[in-house]
Amino acid sequence: MSCVFDSRWSGSHGIGRFAAEVGARLPHSELPATGRPMSPLDPIRLTKVRFDPKQWFLSPGYNAPLFSKVPYLLTVHDLNHIDRSDNSSFIKRLYYRFVLRRLCRQARAVLTVSEFSRSRIIEWFGLDSRRVFNVGNGVSEVFRAEGRRYDAGGTYALCVSNRRGHKNEEGLVRAFARSALSDSLKLVLTGEPSDSLLELAESLGVRAQVTFTGRVSEDELAALYRGSLFLVFPSFYEGFGLPIIEAFACGTPVITSNVTSMPEIAGDAALLVDPLDVNSIAQAMVRLASSAELRQSLVSRGYERIHTYSWDAVVTRIKSAVSAVDTKPEHPLHWS
Repeated sequence: MSCVFDSRWSGSHGIGRFAAEVGARLPHSELPATGRPMSPLDPIRLTKVRFDPKQWFLSPGYNAPLFSKVPYLLTVHDLNHIDRSDNSSFIKRLYYRFVLRRLCRQARAVLTVSEFSRSRIIEWFGLDSRRVFNVGNGVSEVFRAEGRRYDAGGTYALCVSNRRGHKNEEGLVRAFARSALSDSLKLVLTGEPSDSLLELAESLGVRAQVTFTGRVSEDELAALYRGSLFLVFPSFYEGFGLPIIEAFACGTPVITSNVTSMPEIAGDAALLVDPLDVNSIAQAMVRLASSAELRQSLVSRGYERIHTYSWDAVVTRIKSAVSAVDTKPEHPLHWS
């Protein structure tokens, strides 16, 4: 049986990057389907796909055929939509509770990207731990220390974010204002601005120092990392946190949160803060801004840690997971 891969997930977001990098390294045939794979209706759409009896399905996201005899593995990167009400909805919770739970229980295996997510998936879906595999994430080649640096017209701290509530952007802007760094430092956030963040920055007297890049390419994002004094990523919740390791690869010091997967991913190569404590974030920003020695120490630790995260290693772990659940002679999981 050969692997059919769902490349529709490929893109610039977290799942998209996982899909693109893994898909480029695994032997597979393309899924003959169109439409948005993140749609709650996609598992029904996939049920209509005519798989060859010798094929099996691998999804880099949280979709699979709802009613089908085709063997499959799917990837659940986190339980954000369950654990965070500010990034959820009634439809999303229904999907996770009734559709995704069924898909996970029927899957040969469930892949995920951190030990934090693995533990939550096993607990929430009630799965056998032997069928849930942490395959991790990698760093794309574009993220490296050598290359162009973004010019913000002055020294800046970077936040890679997307205006979702769990990213804790309001807390970051409050911390930036409280740190009194706005006289010497800008705060640059990726993505388009929101009215609420602009109004908050205005009310705190730091509107002129808070800027937004709009949508950026991977090359532009790498330049943003390289040009920044440090990355500040005080999220409330991450299944992995790709900006942490992308910053490491670009030689950028990191501030991140001490909750969910972030301590696991950052190790001792970042300053960890309480994302609920504005003072904690502000103090970490001041420490990094005022100490070149501390910044260099974190950069060195980041370079050491980044060797843990490669896409080739992710693919090796995926293949190992497939081998571990290839226990049905009548439906073997071959790659070609």
